[in-house]
Formats: sequence, structure tokens, C-alpha cells
Amino acid sequence: MEISSGNNQGIYTFQLDKKNYIKFCPERGGLITNWVSDGNEILYFDEKRFMDKTKSIRGGIPILFPICGNLNTSNSVFGEDYLQLKQHGFARDLQWQHSLNKNGNSLSLFLNESKKTKKYYPFDFELRIEVTLKINCLEFEIKIYNKTDIAMPINFGLHPYFNISDFKNLEFIDNPLNCQNQEKNIISNTLDELNNINLGVDLLMYTSGRSAFRDKIFQRQLTLNHPYPFDLGVIWSDPPRRMICLEPWTSPRNSFVDGFRNIMIPSNDCQRFDASIQIKSFK
Repeated sequence: MEISSGNNQGIYTFQLDKKNYIKFCPERGGLITNWVSDGNEILYFDEKRFMDKTKSIRGGIPILFPICGNLNTSNSVFGEDYLQLKQHGFARDLQWQHSLNKNGNSLSLFLNESKKTKKYYPFDFELRIEVTLKINCLEFEIKIYNKTDIAMPINFGLHPYFNISDFKNLEFIDNPLNCQNQEKNIISNTLDELNNINLGVDLLMYTSGRSAFRDKIFQRQLTLNHPYPFDLGVIWSDPPRRMICLEPWTSPRNSFVDGFRNIMIPSNDCQRFDASIQIKSFK
């Protein structure tokens, strides 16, 4: 395992071998931009848009912290001295640090409080993500440390964009019967909603801690393992882009306001989440 030096876009490569590697960009939110598994490009990544820093990133695996989604209030939940948190928080917009662990088989990405984060969020923290690359598998061990002397509220999510051959070739597996349509804010039948995926969907569901889909043309199944309390799943599509997002979240939108599934980390304590993405080929 080794990390190559960054290119002119600040993108580094972390390689298992020539057919299995990830690329990541520490200065753009610790973003994993690409994942090649057995020679196949698993992640969707709009490189042209990425190069325009005035636009939000479309692709890779953005990191959502300290909130998932948005807050339906015009003022900061932390008082008038703070700015309102933007959609999905600030982690995806900041520069991260990175290192290779001692064994060289995993990558550490970490983010600490700074003057920028203190404008939105009055806590001292460390967010550390250990990324382990294996054949046909990407593992995440997430640890969030509260270095403040009071309890710290957090939500956490990952926002992976996956390449697909076409929406009509997808088969979704292991989804609950009902889901929340986040655009209309209504409870709906999951299968009915997924039939509209080629038109664009934004669905939140309470999963078993496992979400999966098959692509009949790419002949592979992608399985996301995200056990409680990381077991919320979001499926999002943005046609005509040939991609879908299958996202693990801890908490729904507005959790900081209504308190539902909001996670409080005690002073000088740590919260851990685990997730993995597995690829199974049918070729």
C-alpha cells in the first residue's frame, strides 16, 4: 500500500494494486473521488464540475457533518453568535489532513475544529475516518471525539455516488416497504417511488442496516452495510446523470431542531460508526 503525491487538482492515489485503488482530495472535504475495484470504476465523478470551485461537487463520496440534510430554521440552533449550518454541514467544504497507518493498509482522514467551524458550531472535536481498501470492498471506521466540556450534538453521513449503466437496469434489494419522500415530505410506498428513479428521487428509509442494488448490465451487486445507529438510508438520483446515491445517515433532516435521532456525545467521549461497501460480480 502506498499513497502517490497529489496531482495539480490536489488528488492523491491510495493503491492496493493497479486494478484496485482509490483517489482522494484532502483539501476538498477529504473527498474520495474515485474507487476502482478489479479494474472497474465504481464511483460516479463529474471532474469538470469538480474543477469549478464555485459549484458543489457531484460525485465521489462527500462527508456529511455535523448535520445531514438541512435545518428548517432561519437562525442558528446555537444562538445569535453563530451562522446557520448549511445543507449537510461544513465537513465537505473544508481541508482535511491525511496519513497512512503504521501497517500501510488503511488511510486516515481527519478534521479538527478551526476558526471556520467555530463560526457555525461551538465545539472542539476531531472527526477521524479510517478507510481500508480490500479486494471488492471499501471499509469505513468513523470516530468522532468531543473535546469540549459539555455534550456535543452530531449527525453523520456519507454521500456515495455510484456509476450505473442505466436506471432501467437496476434492481433494488432489502428495502423497507415504506419510505419518506423528502421532496414532498410524505410517507410513500418504496417500490412505487423507485419506479420513478429515472425522473429523480430523494427517499429516506429506515433500513435493516443493509442496502443493496444490482446493475444487470454491469453484472454486479453493490451492498452497503451500515449498522445502527448508522442505519438510515437515502436513495437519490439526479437524471440525466447515470448515477445513483445510496447514502448511510445517522439522523434525518432537521434532527438538530426536533431532536429526533439526534446523537449527543458526552464531554471528552467518542462515538463510533462503521460502514462498508461490497462489490459482487456476476460475470
